[in-house]
Amino acid sequence: MRQVVLATHNRHKVEEFQAIVAATRPDLQVIAYDGPEPVEDGVTFAENALIKARAAAAHTGLPALADDSGICVDVLGGAPGVFSAYWAGHAKDASANLNLLLDQLSDICDPHRTAQFVSTIALVVPGDASREEVVEGRWPGRLAAAASGEGGFGYDPVFVPDGQPAGAERSVGEWSAAEKNAASHRARAFAELAPLLAGL
Repeated sequence: MRQVVLATHNRHKVEEFQAIVAATRPDLQVIAYDGPEPVEDGVTFAENALIKARAAAAHTGLPALADDSGICVDVLGGAPGVFSAYWAGHAKDASANLNLLLDQLSDICDPHRTAQFVSTIALVVPGDASREEVVEGRWPGRLAAAASGEGGFGYDPVFVPDGQPAGAERSVGEWSAAEKNAASHRARAFAELAPLLAGL
């Protein structure tokens, strides 16, 4: 079985990627990265994803995937965006990030709470002529006024995806892992990436 390293120390992302990849490429084993974390000094999701994938490929000698993702709120001009993990400070406290975002939107009425999760995935295949690919997936929705559900991680408990039946809408925190993995921004990005993995 061919291995590909996922350039993250976030176990939640590893679990999501393993489930998403297994559904379409069961011959491809996603393994966690245990090397040093590079400095993510890019200003776009694509730049940061490439920084991480290049570092993991160089450290392991394996093809590397890296996801850089976040929540982009329209009324905030696309913020937190690339700063989603650090929105409340460099402690990367998910609860503090979520609570700060809710506080910033506390006076914003529902029609103006539109947002989208964005995932940019970079693939770097090491070799004499390193191969690099970048794809993006977007998951539109809106932010609820309060968190709900125990599932997912990060901003999932306040993100309500578009396309749900009226009167039966749920935050991603209330979705099962299987539901999320079939519809999420990462699933959408991976659908774009899958054809590019044919040679691995």
